[in-house]
Amino acid sequence: MHLAQLNIGRLIAAEGDPRVAEFFAHLDEINAVAEASPGFVWRMVDGETNNATALRPYHADPDMLVNMSVWTSREALFDYVYRSGHMEYLRRRREWFVPLREVFTVLWWLPEGELPTLPDAMRRLEHLRENGSTPYAFTFRQAFDPEPAS
Repeated sequence: MHLAQLNIGRLIAAEGDPRVAEFFAHLDEINAVAEASPGFVWRMVDGETNNATALRPYHADPDMLVNMSVWTSREALFDYVYRSGHMEYLRRRREWFVPLREVFTVLWWLPEGELPTLPDAMRRLEHLRENGSTPYAFTFRQAFDPEPAS
């Protein structure tokens, strides 16, 4: 099993605004850190750029960005998020993103070789918000091990 993750964030200003320019300027660097990290499998990108910022599935909220990736394990994702060069940018999140009052990251297991879809990921985030952590959708804080293959 592999671990999928979705995280969302609402920009403090529209893309192109100087207040978020530094975030966009460093996206390739942040993505390169992910791709070079042990355990990295895949990350979502749109058809025109090397990132997912053009994908805006929250149509009523065009400043809401989404990011999704797949990792070989919870530990691999944790190490990338909290123990790599990514952490430098995570610490600065509030410079570029509005603090959300609800859960904005969801994790779930999927079979090795399978890639997540954005609609499924968004359903899992809603499930997590409504039900708390379950094997279907969880967080680092309340994680579940993958279910054994039957």
